[in-house]
Amino acid sequence: MNPKIDSIERVKKAAALEAVKHVKHGFVVGLGSGSTAAYAITEIGNRIKREKIRVLGVPSSHQAFMLAVKQGIPITTLDEHPVLDVNIDGADQVDAELNMIKGMGGALTREKIVASASKKNIIIVDESKKVKVLGERGQPVPTEVLPVALPLVMHKLEKMGGKPVLREGKGKVGPIVTDNGNFILDADFGLIRNPAELACDLKAITGVVESGLFIDIVTMVYVGRSSGVDKLERK
Repeated sequence: MNPKIDSIERVKKAAALEAVKHVKHGFVVGLGSGSTAAYAITEIGNRIKREKIRVLGVPSSHQAFMLAVKQGIPITTLDEHPVLDVNIDGADQVDAELNMIKGMGGALTREKIVASASKKNIIIVDESKKVKVLGERGQPVPTEVLPVALPLVMHKLEKMGGKPVLREGKGKVGPIVTDNGNFILDADFGLIRNPAELACDLKAITGVVESGLFIDIVTMVYVGRSSGVDKLERK
């Protein structure tokens, strides 16, 4: 493996191990999606085997569901447990106020639903994901869109100053289709000085299911660095 990539994976895993310490016996846990959250799901499975704790998981995607089953985590649903004890997930960017951009893995809507149902939201990232202002380094805002509304939403995003691009699949022809059967537009808005306002504007567009802007939802963030793991909490 590339030494740089190997180092990033080590710090992501270290951050995930710290986050999973918040999981207690009897908890119902939101299971995030993506490569970073996968470390947390694996460790929860390890704790179930090692410590014999009873934990139920609510996955935020098919990927998280399949990994949870593989790791021996009993699965439940929001129908059975509408309030979760804790949610553990990753992020694509986290700013100084602990607002986030998520959704590069395509599961933003279900991730936000699970996060909104949780008493505590814990995010795990490597240090490259921590930024002063959301949108740095050309990071787009993923937006899940009803397929029939795609032209309308693209036009609206352009009028708002965004540069939307339809996310296309790799290894297949055509757009990425989410677990909900929708498309994803990745819109570059440059530096996002007021993410709360932009989140409201995006949600108000007819045909937009959800945006990847997660505002005022994080409890704490574990940032994996080469020197250790930093813990950031909402002020």
